[in-house]
This record gives sequence, structure tokens and C-alpha cells, in this order.
Amino acid sequence: MSDPRGDAGAPVFTGSDDVQVLRRIGRGDEEAMAAFYREHGRIVLAQVLLVTGERVLAEEIVQDTMLAVWRGAGSFRGESSVRSWVIAIARRQTRDRLRGRRLRLVDDALLADQPGPGPGPEVTALDRAELAEVTGAIRELALPHREVLGLAFGSGLSLPEVAGVLEIPVGTVKSRLTSARAALNRILDEKGQNR
Repeated sequence: MSDPRGDAGAPVFTGSDDVQVLRRIGRGDEEAMAAFYREHGRIVLAQVLLVTGERVLAEEIVQDTMLAVWRGAGSFRGESSVRSWVIAIARRQTRDRLRGRRLRLVDDALLADQPGPGPGPEVTALDRAELAEVTGAIRELALPHREVLGLAFGSGLSLPEVAGVLEIPVGTVKSRLTSARAALNRILDEKGQNR
């Protein structure tokens, strides 16, 4: 399927095409792998970066994840969405890589420097200040809370998909989300009172 905008003639795939792309990857189709990487690479990087806090390490883990996809595409059984499958692979790669290492926090400069179209510099400055405050508050959360927030809101996975990726019951996902929101609100309230 070609890109409707005609960008460089590169194929673009939607979520419904993901299973077909994996089948092509399983047959050794490098073009399909490149398209898969374009479709899922950034979201996987964001999830890994949320846990590691180190850009270079996160990029290495994404490369390891994509290599695992290349090698294991034929084993995809379709019991989950392709996105949750690849994020689960990335999570295992991250866990294996970090075993024995101390986790580092996400650098808020990564988020604050994201360019985007929008309002003028005054509004952008205020937005960045708020973003830095929220990012700082998220960094204070426990890893399970950061992880569940990132998967549910950052990756847009459903609660059952988050449960599958984290290998925990859906009820635990709901509980962690509720606890994460409460903790985040508490942290932000405390920061607001200290101004």
C-alpha cells in the first residue's frame, strides 16, 4: 500500500495491515521491515525511554527489539494487537538489558524541546513550564506507575493490552492507573502549594 501523500514512495501501513506486514517480514521482506520500523519505532522508543531515561541505551534496545521482530515475525499468533506485541518484546529487551543496573529517570529536556506547530512563544513558554512540571511529577512516580501511564496514554493501548504487555491482570492495571493518577495529582498539588 503506498502513501497517499506520495512521500518518497515509501509504503505506509495502518494497524489493520500490521499482521500482513509481519507475515511479509517472516518471509524476509526487508521493505516490510522498514515500513514496520517507521510505523512502530517512535512509539517503542518512547516507551523504552520512559523506563531507561537514556536516549542512546533506548535506541540500542529499540534496535534489539526490531531485530527480535525480524527473527520472530513468523511466530506472531495474533492473540494481541501487533503494537502490544512489539511493546511487550521491547519491555522484555529493556528488562534484560537493565537487569542489575539502576534505572535512570527521563530527562524532561527531551520532552520540553519537542518542536511543533502552534501558538506563539508566550503560550509555548507557559506550556513548556507546565510540561516540565508534569514531567517532573511523572519522574517522581514509581516505575510501575510510570510504565502503566506510558502504555495506556502514551501508546494508546487498551487496558487488556496493557495487562498483556505487563503480564498482570486487568484489575491490577486499573488499580495502578488509579494510584498513578492520585499520586500525580498529589505531587502536582504539593508543587502548586510550594510556589
